[in-house]
Amino acid sequence: MNTRIASWATAAALTVSAAVATAAPASADMVPGSKTQFYAYCSVDLLGVPVGCTQADETHSSHICQYVATALGLGLDCIQRSAK
Repeated sequence: MNTRIASWATAAALTVSAAVATAAPASADMVPGSKTQFYAYCSVDLLGVPVGCTQADETHSSHICQYVATALGLGLDCIQRSAK
């Protein structure tokens, strides 16, 4: 059971790491008033974790993201934008 939980945690961490590579804030629209948050479109939400994120402009974004330091390295922390 613990091995299965560890496998899921590892898979989630690798997925987040892969999302970091695809969501580069250099070409994304930055969130007004924030120096660290940027807009992204995440095509899949796996168990509450956004996956397949790419940078986006404000109009086409589904999430607001920022980089965070984790025990496994640099990760991507995203929150879903509320529907307008």
